Amino acid sequence: MLRHARESAGLTQIQLGERAGMDHKTVHRIEYGTSDPSLSMLLRLAAALGRPLSDLVKE
Repeated sequence: MLRHARESAGLTQIQLGERAGMDHKTVHRIEYGTSDPSLSMLLRLAAALGRPLSDLVKE
């Protein structure tokens, strides 16, 4: 869901990482499921995308 939301916003992983205050490699790992983000990370990503948290966590 994160990748779809990011692409819908027209952002690269680097741009999203900068907006959310995290490394783009972290964004990549979350998108590809190799890292489990904390709630605070998800909240920062949702805020950076201007989307509700539920958009990032539904299946």
